[in-house]
Amino acid sequence: MMSDPKDVTDMVAMRSNAAGGAQLVPGGPGRSPQPVPAAAGTRGRTAIADGVVAKITGLAAREIEGVYALGGSMTRALDAVRQRVPGGRPNVAHGVSVEVGERQCALDLNLVVEYGVPIAELGQAVRGHVIDTVERMTGLEVVEVNVAVDDIHLSDGDPHASARVE
Repeated sequence: MMSDPKDVTDMVAMRSNAAGGAQLVPGGPGRSPQPVPAAAGTRGRTAIADGVVAKITGLAAREIEGVYALGGSMTRALDAVRQRVPGGRPNVAHGVSVEVGERQCALDLNLVVEYGVPIAELGQAVRGHVIDTVERMTGLEVVEVNVAVDDIHLSDGDPHASARVE
């Protein structure tokens, strides 16, 4: 038995334009097509602030053994003062510079490393961990991570607690 042409038309899925609007699915004989919500990715946009990426980067870099601190000597001095003020907290993004686009980001880190740690290996470990963490948490592609070692932290017993590398 042949279907009525109107029923066949109702059974065909109608799709909206490529801009990603709602789709219509088959309604069946005697029913109108029903709208289906668009995919979650087409319902809006997620923007991630530079400061968020900088904090994630700073925290991830500090998780690597051998990284003593981030930032130059002035930045660390300001952080020490900030921590002594009641309610003050360190800025975990100090020593981190970021450029964030819609889908990609580039990161620069200034590190203070513990004396005796192989710097080239530490740089690779920091770079890999930061890339994995930032990409996992933000969905952004990390196109580069530049690591600069600005200082070496000597043992706590030494009166010259750090030796500035010039």
